[in-house]
Amino acid sequence: MLIKLLVDEDEIYWRHRKKDEELEWSHNSTHLVSQFAQCFSNAMVGSRSWIGALFNRSNTRRNADYLLTPIQEQRLQRLQERVNVPFDEARPDHQEALCSLWHCAFPNVSLKGLISDQWKEMGWQGPNPSTDFRGCGFISLENLLYFVRTYPTSFNRLMTKKGGKRATWEYPFAVAGINISYMLIQMLDLHSEKPRCLPGINFVRLLGEDEEAFDVLFCVAFEMMDAQWLAMCAEYMDFNEVLRATRLQLERELSLEDIHRIQDLPAYNLLYQ
Repeated sequence: MLIKLLVDEDEIYWRHRKKDEELEWSHNSTHLVSQFAQCFSNAMVGSRSWIGALFNRSNTRRNADYLLTPIQEQRLQRLQERVNVPFDEARPDHQEALCSLWHCAFPNVSLKGLISDQWKEMGWQGPNPSTDFRGCGFISLENLLYFVRTYPTSFNRLMTKKGGKRATWEYPFAVAGINISYMLIQMLDLHSEKPRCLPGINFVRLLGEDEEAFDVLFCVAFEMMDAQWLAMCAEYMDFNEVLRATRLQLERELSLEDIHRIQDLPAYNLLYQ
């Protein structure tokens, strides 16, 4: 029954690629989540000061014009092309990528097929993971593949829910990854010709330094989300609130003036804990 509840929430969340309004949270929980986000911020960066005024001016800079370097423009365009590729279960390369994800996550377990109850062990909602890609597309699978190949220890720790006091009903790992990919696309304003929000503007600068910046940011965001989950003692139905708190924290980190590489994010160190 719990799986059905999540399906219903996701159908609303993913339908027609709606804007950020789909990540609603209840009025009663807003103050509590803000407190946890602030506590998490302090724990992550210690005495490091936030560039509060810079962050608060993000709205005023949304319409500011700025120039991209040739490499920034090239890499942003490639990333936007990736964002616009839907997942197609009929494409052999997409099938191969999905199988690769399984074999990287469970190297000693044979996969019985692209449709199998085995997929639930990774946190997909049903036996056919293809149905979970609606609204975000192939890039979310690429993000998960990058995570397991680049940071396998972190990936497996989160997938198997090791560490911390866990809830009776945990968030489904793979579906959480798709939600995180979607959240990052919206947060960075990647559907625009070029980002107009401050985190997006700063991210393009990071992308100019490292073409894998988006994939690395996905891994960082996943670790941040899990840390928020534990800090908030969250339950199954709290996932959207946790994701919202994660977004707020990540926006703050992307607004620090001394972030010159994606590895400079305070939360990046979570990948090696």
